[in-house]
Amino acid sequence: MKPVRLVATAALSALWLTACGNPSEDAADVEAPNPPEADGETSSNGAAAVDEARLSNAASTPAEWLTYNGTYEEQRHSTLAGISAENISELAPTWTYELNTGRGIESTPIVVDGVMYLTSSWSVVYALDPVTGEELWVHDPEVDRAVGVKACCDVVNRGVAVYDGKVFVGVIDGRLQALDAETGEVEWSVVTVDQSKPYTITGAPRIVKGNVLIGNGGAELGVRGYLSAYDTETGDLDWRFYTVPNPNKEPDGAASDAIFAELANDTWGDDGAWVTDGGGGTVWDAIVYDEVNDQVIFGVGNGSPWNADIRDPNSDGDNLFVSSIVAVDATTGEYKWHYQTTPRDNWDYTATQHIMLADLPVGENGETRRVAMQAPKNGFFYVVDAETGELISGEPYAAINWAEGLDEDGRPIENPEARNNDPETYAGFVQVPAPYGAHNWHPMAMNPDLGLVYIPAMELGQAYITDPRFQSKPAKWNTGMDFSAGMPLRYPEGTVQALRAAAKGTLVAWDPVAQEARWTVEHGAGWNGGILSTASGIIFQGQLDGTFAAYDGATGEELWSDQLNSGALSGPMTYEVDGEQHVTITTGWGHAYGLAAGMLFKDAVPPALGKVITFKLGGEAEIPPLDTDLIVEPEPKAEPFGDEEMLEAGLIHYSRNCGVCHGLLGISSGVLPDLRWSTYTASADAWNNVVMNGALASNGMVSFSDVLTPEDSEAIRAYVVTQAHMNREGVSNQDIQEEAVGPGMDPDAEPELEADEQ
Repeated sequence: MKPVRLVATAALSALWLTACGNPSEDAADVEAPNPPEADGETSSNGAAAVDEARLSNAASTPAEWLTYNGTYEEQRHSTLAGISAENISELAPTWTYELNTGRGIESTPIVVDGVMYLTSSWSVVYALDPVTGEELWVHDPEVDRAVGVKACCDVVNRGVAVYDGKVFVGVIDGRLQALDAETGEVEWSVVTVDQSKPYTITGAPRIVKGNVLIGNGGAELGVRGYLSAYDTETGDLDWRFYTVPNPNKEPDGAASDAIFAELANDTWGDDGAWVTDGGGGTVWDAIVYDEVNDQVIFGVGNGSPWNADIRDPNSDGDNLFVSSIVAVDATTGEYKWHYQTTPRDNWDYTATQHIMLADLPVGENGETRRVAMQAPKNGFFYVVDAETGELISGEPYAAINWAEGLDEDGRPIENPEARNNDPETYAGFVQVPAPYGAHNWHPMAMNPDLGLVYIPAMELGQAYITDPRFQSKPAKWNTGMDFSAGMPLRYPEGTVQALRAAAKGTLVAWDPVAQEARWTVEHGAGWNGGILSTASGIIFQGQLDGTFAAYDGATGEELWSDQLNSGALSGPMTYEVDGEQHVTITTGWGHAYGLAAGMLFKDAVPPALGKVITFKLGGEAEIPPLDTDLIVEPEPKAEPFGDEEMLEAGLIHYSRNCGVCHGLLGISSGVLPDLRWSTYTASADAWNNVVMNGALASNGMVSFSDVLTPEDSEAIRAYVVTQAHMNREGVSNQDIQEEAVGPGMDPDAEPELEADEQ
């Protein structure tokens, strides 16, 4: 199979929120086995000639960036110091490369043996010259775009792993591929999931002891999570660790069998939606190799469905290992320890966020201990003993109201209101954090010299209410929470602006020993980019609005910034060529926030093609301006129609099925089509041909006839068209209401805004 150049797509797809799901049982069938001929520790052609020694010593070769987070410690700290506070004013772009996709970009590039490797949306892999940005090869795994509907949080990919002359990539449809590092040709490809289920892969693989480790996503749609280890040479499955029980609580023939029989099975009941919907617990991001203790530490995601009263209604168990940090033997995958951050998770509080290792003076007498650290979605910063999993400390790093702290056993002291999901008795409690979390996938960084961890934090609330219409429907959005609860059919001028102001973002410099913030920088909005730390005391971060900035790591003072003309959310990295330090970031707007929460930033961050942008001192390149051709003219395509009952039904069905892709309140960011301006709203036939018949399935917009009736579909069209007319300049809300459903509506009624912040 020859490398294929990426073609721009305008796919309608993906879903929303925290991240993703899991793979399924006996799914390690090799698609195209073609084991490489090289049998040594390095490749025969010299490209990506990485072995275990190079990975182990990555910190001592800072001119390269060998793994997703830099080294096995995963601190995203480089000992390069060529760019400093004294000369950073000279930092400027030296080259850019256009990725030709308007979807979300989350990749951190790898630079090794004179080549840069990275990914874009749809799991496309690129090899570039790190000095000039020249394209060397491109591999498109040719994913069926209909798979996009399985992706909770856009068709993103966070990067590759390199080893023994091969480049490894997890494909959004559940494949794991090994590519020849010199040519991009496929050496082997395995299917790691049951592709009949809504599994995805978005995370970067890790290399550990000759195996490539990969997890998966899909817990929002209904799957069972696990972590798998495949032989890097052959693609054979070596071991697998499931994170939630077999639905019959029987052995799987997996590394996790013993601990489930001993402990985890008893933390689940014998019935409930988890039995049919998988239970969740997907391993969609953090995977760390702890060399000192010869173990793999990984983060586990949310339960499926989210709603614990639906997921596991007849027990009050903790539901292990949902929302946990888990350690397993690096060779066998057998259980070593766990720490559960959110027992019996009810709110999509995944513990899949970035985990890093460090040696810190946190013992009783200040002695140094090897620790693992995480700032997961639930808002607590955890420091645990890396060898045993013992909690050393945990304190909130961001605003939270769902818990008051941690008890002596390390369990959260929950606010009693947090679990009141009953729509009959719900008292209006807006929980912080929302499912986006106080920190999501955006990687942290640490400066070990300053003793600080840098967290891209945010603040946003959510009303969690049980969906009274819930029916188990794995393969579509399947949370058990009512996304339409409290959503206003009409809203006064200023509502969207007020919601934007409520979504806050912060760069937090956190002292993990004192468990307190040393300093913070407030951003204009939430959902900002990952962090890079360097030995010169500088940290770099991109922001939602396209700003790429450098800060003094000790004080938070801004030292430099540039405008990238696109959302800058991925983790930056740095490398050196001929004594010149380079800093690279990938850009491209989309992601969970970019799809579902378009109303929060639509005016600030228009859609833009993704790019790779590299800086150095004295760079002379220019960042391409915003492509205004991607911005759609806001013009309704039909007159408003439908009575009040129809519009209310449309609001409910839109919120449950459409908002996670096309934006709450019908307002899209433009990454996926804004349905208010869609030509398909012009007639019922055109609309239903897409929504019910799947006419655009090849673009990712599959049929929803399994969850909607034709009447439901037409109600959604009525709601979307009415929302379009609410944006007409010079026309009041009262006019629109009377035009659609007749006089008598109260345009000044106080809206319920809480659920708008989902």
